[in-house]
Amino acid sequence: MNSFSIDASPLIAWPILAAFAVAALLLTGLGLLAGQRRGPTLRAIALALILLALVNPSLVGEDRQGEKDVVAVVLDRSASQTIGNRDAQTTHAAAALERGLAALGNVETRIIDSDRTDAGNDGTRLFSALHAGLADVPPSRLGGVFMVTDGLVDDVPAAAAALGFQAPLHVLVTGHEGERDRRVELTEAPRFGLVGKDQTIGIRVRDTGDKGEPVTVVVRRDGNPVASLQASVDQAIDIPVRVDHAGPNVVEIEVPTIPGELTALNNKAVVTIDGVRDKLKVLLVSGEPHQGERMWRNILKSDANVDLVHFTILRPPEKQDGTPINELALIAFPTNELFGQKIKDFDLIIFDRFSNQAILPYVYFENIANYVRNGGALLIAAGPDFATPDGLFFSPLGAVTPAKPSGSLTEAPFRAGVTAEGARHPVTRGLPGADANPPHWAPWFRQIDAVVTKGTPILSGAKGEPLLVLSHEDKGRVGLLLSDQMWLWARGFEDGGPYLDLFRRLAHWLMKEPELEDEALRASVRGRDLVVERQSVKGSAEPLTVTAPSGLQQTLPLVDEAPGLARAMVETHELGLYRVTNGSLSVLANVGPENPREFQDVVSTPDRLAALAAATGGSVRRIASGAGAEVALPRLVAMHAAPRYDGSDYVGIKRTESSQVRGVGLWPIATGLLGLLLLLGATVLSWLGEGRRFRRPVR
Repeated sequence: MNSFSIDASPLIAWPILAAFAVAALLLTGLGLLAGQRRGPTLRAIALALILLALVNPSLVGEDRQGEKDVVAVVLDRSASQTIGNRDAQTTHAAAALERGLAALGNVETRIIDSDRTDAGNDGTRLFSALHAGLADVPPSRLGGVFMVTDGLVDDVPAAAAALGFQAPLHVLVTGHEGERDRRVELTEAPRFGLVGKDQTIGIRVRDTGDKGEPVTVVVRRDGNPVASLQASVDQAIDIPVRVDHAGPNVVEIEVPTIPGELTALNNKAVVTIDGVRDKLKVLLVSGEPHQGERMWRNILKSDANVDLVHFTILRPPEKQDGTPINELALIAFPTNELFGQKIKDFDLIIFDRFSNQAILPYVYFENIANYVRNGGALLIAAGPDFATPDGLFFSPLGAVTPAKPSGSLTEAPFRAGVTAEGARHPVTRGLPGADANPPHWAPWFRQIDAVVTKGTPILSGAKGEPLLVLSHEDKGRVGLLLSDQMWLWARGFEDGGPYLDLFRRLAHWLMKEPELEDEALRASVRGRDLVVERQSVKGSAEPLTVTAPSGLQQTLPLVDEAPGLARAMVETHELGLYRVTNGSLSVLANVGPENPREFQDVVSTPDRLAALAAATGGSVRRIASGAGAEVALPRLVAMHAAPRYDGSDYVGIKRTESSQVRGVGLWPIATGLLGLLLLLGATVLSWLGEGRRFRRPVR
């Protein structure tokens, strides 16, 4: 296919050419006003030819090859398209479109599968996929766009001009008329909360086919039911939920499914509340002044998050030196307030070389034991008195103490070591210097001999006897340190030891920090990978069972990473809440956004794209044929440029008539021999005309 056009390459600037043309017109006009007839005309022709030569026009011939019209077929592969028969309808429609477009001829079909960007909570972004898929196609070649989707598109341009092309957009909507879905909509979702305090979660229940029946809302925290209430559709509901522990508290809010519902995935909303402890309240009671007392105080005071209450017994009651009672202390020892009224306010109680003296009545020891059983934390740093009948073991605290003193002391140098259980315990695993045998730690010189009655010894001392024993007591925890020599590490004696790491880990374990649980199952999400970590002091653990949001289960083997620590990783293919179980332990992890935008509204609709399609001359129509995956598509026709590209039984694409230049020919018009002859001819004619005028006889 050949085409011709005129092109100009002026020898001088256009403004000068314009001035020359104006001057030529003026000269011609003056001649005509002066009554001259032939002379001005001939001069005008000559000047025009000079002007033409200066413009330097050329005849351009192009050898063009016609190109195929590009038609884009965008297939919605988002998560909402997996509901019901939509995915199968999409596949059938894509095959039918390919056949129909191929039958039209001179059409290049560009199939564009939209990526699933749901994990970023951006929803369905078909127009982003369209522009990426047509990045190498000039807009002039685009003959039309077909989108096969459920209509739930989240990046619809505000106007047709923003599309960047002039071609019809046809939307073929999957799904069926009259779909019904019930879902939980979050109106308020707190991200953080103080441990032990309530946080309010706001919800609404939505139902596209509401018939006025009440809805039961079930609330679970970490998989355990905490509340159940009745609600009406569209009613605003505030649900108070207690933040039970530090770290992630996974709250599920679920409503029952209904017959004929599209999906149950959005019948559940998930909120993860990170529990944060307020200032930790610690009660430290020292039975007497000694070298280690200041170590405990300095460690606790160095943490700005610790609110410390510290009392030291300066003189035991049996010591009589004539000091008046009102001079024994600056303030009275508030035993009733500390161990009676406000004992539950403390996160940790530490007895440092405290013996069973007459200072505390037995009823307060009972209160402390009950405090532990109800979830409190107790640390006993024993001194020599622990081995005597005055020791705390022979008080009501003996019922929760994990080791029984044998009545003797070992007073000789020894080095603390990590036991086999301690190597697997998060409190002592990986302590600096623990990898040597014996560890590179300063020696201690006194240890209370004792027999472990319950719990786990994680440090050993002289002759391999237990040095640090940890135990669970109902809901609470107890730690027993059978020496008062840790201060030697704090003072740097013979390079000291990891006293700070050990105490901080110990305190956090006693207060149930999730990272230091001795038997724990943890799950985290890295992109699309679910990473599971199993902590166990007992050693090897059984394989994991992973349950996907759809209910699909799979078994994963654990791989040992460190003593007492094993991991597993699996790639996920579904969005939502995964449940991982291992024996009696269970943990929840959410893949993708907690409440994916893709599932917030899943009822197929032609409404979102109707205005845009109409503005391009296209159409929106449903393609379902019956209740299954069958589809019925309109006829495909090719049309020249028109205001509308659709009818009752057809949809059209635009013939773009686009072509590509294969070769170009250039022929100058006003240069060379032809230009010279024209210019000379005009000059001669002008001269002859002027000569005749001057030779005319005078009458």
